[in-house]
Amino acid sequence: KQKLELPHNFPHQNELGNSQHASPKYMNYGSLLVRLQNSLLKKTLRGEHYTKLYSYHYLINGFAVVLTPQQAEKLNRRKEVANIILDFSVRTATTYTPEFLGLPEGAWVQDGGPQCAGQGVVVGLIDTGIDPNHPSFADDLTTDNYPVPAHYSGNCEVTSDFPSGSCNRKLVGARHFAASAITRGVFNASQDLASPSDSDGHGTHTASIAAGNHGIPVIVAGHYFGDASGMAPRAHIAVYKALYKGFGGFAADVVAAIDQAAEDNVDIISLSITPNRRPPGLATFFNPIDMALMSAVKDGIFVVQAAGNTGPSPKSMSSYSPWIFTVGASAHDREYNNYVVLGNNLTISGVGLAPGTDGDSMYNLIAAPHALQNYTTTPIEMSLGECQDPSHLDKDLIRGKILVCSYSIRFVLGLSSVKQALDTAKNVSAAGIIFYLDPFVLGFQLNPTPMDIPGLIIPSSDDSKIFLSYYNDSLVRDGPSDRVVKFGAVAKILGGLKPNYGSSAPKVMFYSARGPDPEDNTLANADILKPNVVAPGSSIWGAWSSRGLDSAEFTGESFAMLSGTSMAAPHIAGLAALIKQKFPSFSPAAIGSALSTTTTLSDKQGNPIMSQRTYSNPDSTQTPATPFDMGNGFANATAALDPGLIFDCSYDDYLSFLCGINGSAPVVANYTGSSCRASTMTGADLNLPSITIAVLNQSRTITRTITNVASDENYTVSCNAPYGVAASAAPAQFFIPSGQKQLVTFVVNATMTNSSASFGDVEFYGDRGHRVVIPFTVMSKAV
Repeated sequence: KQKLELPHNFPHQNELGNSQHASPKYMNYGSLLVRLQNSLLKKTLRGEHYTKLYSYHYLINGFAVVLTPQQAEKLNRRKEVANIILDFSVRTATTYTPEFLGLPEGAWVQDGGPQCAGQGVVVGLIDTGIDPNHPSFADDLTTDNYPVPAHYSGNCEVTSDFPSGSCNRKLVGARHFAASAITRGVFNASQDLASPSDSDGHGTHTASIAAGNHGIPVIVAGHYFGDASGMAPRAHIAVYKALYKGFGGFAADVVAAIDQAAEDNVDIISLSITPNRRPPGLATFFNPIDMALMSAVKDGIFVVQAAGNTGPSPKSMSSYSPWIFTVGASAHDREYNNYVVLGNNLTISGVGLAPGTDGDSMYNLIAAPHALQNYTTTPIEMSLGECQDPSHLDKDLIRGKILVCSYSIRFVLGLSSVKQALDTAKNVSAAGIIFYLDPFVLGFQLNPTPMDIPGLIIPSSDDSKIFLSYYNDSLVRDGPSDRVVKFGAVAKILGGLKPNYGSSAPKVMFYSARGPDPEDNTLANADILKPNVVAPGSSIWGAWSSRGLDSAEFTGESFAMLSGTSMAAPHIAGLAALIKQKFPSFSPAAIGSALSTTTTLSDKQGNPIMSQRTYSNPDSTQTPATPFDMGNGFANATAALDPGLIFDCSYDDYLSFLCGINGSAPVVANYTGSSCRASTMTGADLNLPSITIAVLNQSRTITRTITNVASDENYTVSCNAPYGVAASAAPAQFFIPSGQKQLVTFVVNATMTNSSASFGDVEFYGDRGHRVVIPFTVMSKAV
């Protein structure tokens, strides 16, 4: 079995400090660690076969190696070995949004416009690679000075499918990590590509959201949908490929990618990936990925991770630790809808990036099972009803009519495709195509799909039943044979190439993982708020790899529209680059605080942000969002560049928090090489831009230290206690000079015994216009 080995009793890299990026001193030290690791393996497993995959020597001192259980036990008995962890799998968590976030008139203006926004900041993306030839990553779109940041020390891997010259001043580094996948036998070299090249599409998409070039035309299926831009269009991109289409990825490869990104000195790490299972052990925080990311934070790197697509159930969160900035997914206000107007005057909404039928003419509808050659009454295979094979269809019968096809789970599994159905419709000269959702399949949520002929997909099972009822009721059959002799149903399709802009956005999407944050596998709640914020994640245009296979509907296109928390996380990575550019001395926690305390809590109409509550028909079940749905709220890019106050937190604070977990001292020592001092710190005691108390027994005192990053200002504190709780803040008013700190103490008392979570907030009102808001959550209460 494959094990991730983490010895720590060798000299610890952190003793050298954090200023040795690529320095001779560090290179010599890294080489020393590798030699010591190799020596340990040889001494312990003398004469035995094993395969070492990686040496980790920057953030952590450890290695990945393929071993038998007996060999692992031998290593575990060595005093030099602190910890052994079994490798585990991970998965991806899979335009107009700059305008929706207010960047063109707000944050970009402060940074000097899109031609300057993010310059000098390197965003490292751990994903499925990148298409280096996409114009979103070109460096020759302007003649302005655009040097590679001097602090970045990474390099560009060169392979046959990622040739020399693939990197440039925009795409400054690219590597791939697949040793764990290869040793497991799941790596398909022809499909997965042993290079930074993206054969999936996901990595190209996320990279362009974070830092793709500004003003790149989005042309899909021959239709122009506007111009795309990343959130920080002038930032630089470094790619660390550790995820693959066929199988996702493995922790050993991801940790190697994190270690390399930190050694290369990226400023931000963005991970649109989550573990396939909740980490076992003492606490969810103690897993190789989260602990490597904690060391990255110690190195000054801001870390963003997707919350996961496992919502809307409570405690479905897949990103756990307080040093990681976790992002949920929301809708924005742009929607692409088209419609089918039936002959009975009913109008049904659909999805499809497609033109409409000509004029006001109505066209007969014909379902594929009723259009088989030789009057066959039942399709031989499911694929025929899904319009996947034109050879069995009667072309003369279909010509000039709208072809009706079923959309089943086979489309999700990749066994059927919209593109193949479109080819079928064109082959039989149909006037258009309509997909109805298989009535036996529930819970599908469909992105608008590009079509080069009039068409749409009816995404609602209820609407699909209405459509089918009209169609079937309009058929005229021959009595004795039951053969259809007349197709009476008619319809026209109204095009969906132009977007509609609603006013109910943002809203939290049903798939976005929810809090509360689970502390361990017993599902005890942590005193930590997750997610941190929500950002646009629904129907997001982004660059698409020319080799991309992840979404069959966009194969061969240069842009794709995808949904998921995978799309939300790089939005925040890009916004963090803008903050890093303006405040280069900000710690990772300060960047997170600026994003958290300046969020928007209402939609465009001024109503509370809503949250979808069910997988099926989600809009019909939405209710006002709580912090467990949206964290601090919806990211506000412009306000985040002028936060007024910040809540800072250090590596030592996180270490004390981990040491405060009962029985954690040996685990902390194993992962960090640090000895725990006596600590009673909980998540509620961390200086986070939120207050979360899982269990309130009678009374508790909480403190927060705030730092003024603006000019001198007077503040008033307003404490809106959650239901069942009384709370006070002291001081209730204070003056804070620029650059100074202020301690605020909150006394929290339970006023009832109740196990239901309740929510409030704390607001800091400044007399110079700053308004700083943090959510206040109390779960179980006892008087």
